[in-house]
Amino acid sequence: MIEAKKLTRCYGDFTAVDRLSFSVEPGTVLGFLGPNGAGKSTTMKMLTGFLPPTSGTASIHGHDIVADSLAARRLIGYLPEGAPLYGELGVARFLEFVAGARGYRGDEVMRRVGQVVERLQLEEVRMQTIETLSKGFKRRVGLAQAIISDPPVLVLDEPTDGLDPNQKQQVRRLIREMAPDKITIISTHILEEVDALCSRAMIIARGKLLADDSPASLLARSRYARAVSLACDDLQGAASALSELPEAGEVEVRRGLVTAFPSGHGDLFQAVSKLARERGWRVSRLQLEAGRLDDVFRRITRTETTEEAA
Repeated sequence: MIEAKKLTRCYGDFTAVDRLSFSVEPGTVLGFLGPNGAGKSTTMKMLTGFLPPTSGTASIHGHDIVADSLAARRLIGYLPEGAPLYGELGVARFLEFVAGARGYRGDEVMRRVGQVVERLQLEEVRMQTIETLSKGFKRRVGLAQAIISDPPVLVLDEPTDGLDPNQKQQVRRLIREMAPDKITIISTHILEEVDALCSRAMIIARGKLLADDSPASLLARSRYARAVSLACDDLQGAASALSELPEAGEVEVRRGLVTAFPSGHGDLFQAVSKLARERGWRVSRLQLEAGRLDDVFRRITRTETTEEAA
């Protein structure tokens, strides 16, 4: 597994990562969430041996990332922020270089390069120099080098940054296919990525761990969990009527929807459905909300910011 104990990184008086402790087991896709400057990329750099911790420890399958750095790094495929690449090299030549650096020789180099070129759909740019590629293709080349050795641990910093919607779906599918026998850590600020890919999510802010749970459990913390949203021909009238329901607490109108939040008394969805039929509203949308990650994320990180200011 990956194990971090009181992992800390300071720059002078500024603490970027503050005593972070967690462990991750194989088969887990961990979403690492936080606002800009939260310490996500710094943590990933420490886990992969690119940046020594000020204090604390991290190990990869039992290998300390500082004391046994080379053995630990052999187990990791790393896509860093921005995917720094050798721009003057062609795509195929760069991937051959990476395979060689990983210890492969001869036909095995070409086999592995061919595999990742196919998986990331890089055939059309195989002979182009990296500096001529679009941001999306550069990101895919960066991911190709991370998986070329089929490592047991993948650390991916914003893996879909710069990709179009089709490319995002392709990369997400690839990560899901690889996930069962790997540890996968994904740093992202795209909340839909967590919902689409992750079995576990950690939220950090100001370098501190604020939440560590499954996406479903985080959704259950949302004020929108079990709320009912309605779109109809008379939003204000519907809002007024819904506020009278004993099953409803607060009611809000926003972006063409009226949303009733559960009071904790009775079945809110059933009550709203019945009221809509009785009033004869022309309903174009009626849904039971599962919860919203952005709502949970804002509330958790805002609380930390408020407490820090206080």
